[in-house]
Amino acid sequence: MMDESYWSNVDYLKASNLSLRPYFISKTLTEKRALEFAEEHGLDLVTLIPSYILGPFICPNMPASVLASLAMVLGNREQYGSLIETSMVHIDDVARAHIFLLQNPEAKGRYICSSHMITIEEMSKFLSAKFPEYPIPTLEYLKDVKGSKSSDVSSKKLLDSGFKFRYGLDEMFEGAIQCCKEKGFL
Repeated sequence: MMDESYWSNVDYLKASNLSLRPYFISKTLTEKRALEFAEEHGLDLVTLIPSYILGPFICPNMPASVLASLAMVLGNREQYGSLIETSMVHIDDVARAHIFLLQNPEAKGRYICSSHMITIEEMSKFLSAKFPEYPIPTLEYLKDVKGSKSSDVSSKKLLDSGFKFRYGLDEMFEGAIQCCKEKGFL
């Protein structure tokens, strides 16, 4: 279980061939440096670390987390491996968590923001039932998908500070899919 004490291993990422490694490396180094700078200068700094963010989006292109989360809807087979086990959070809960922490004078340090953990099998069942108009891969097809299981993440610190998540998987996927339809991606 990962909590706020966990940091991505930059040396491991540099040696890997992950397609998003520059993103992961830059996020990690930037957050570490920002926290160091704040400490050196006596500043209060709070950071929020979201998992895959899903829901409606306003940018003209599909965000990477939406693209990955909707891989089964979009038929992006090469991304199925990233869905072996996935942590997700609704975009509005991320925005609300930022505001909540900004308004909370007791907030200190890092906070993980993730409301749901879902396996590729659970996602297939959910999407098949919720969106039967899309050719979601069957459990039989998915049994041969190779990928890595992500570690479970804990939003305990955020929840213990009084924050409550409002949105579930229904709203996450409905918002993302509706937005994709409106923008011509589906």
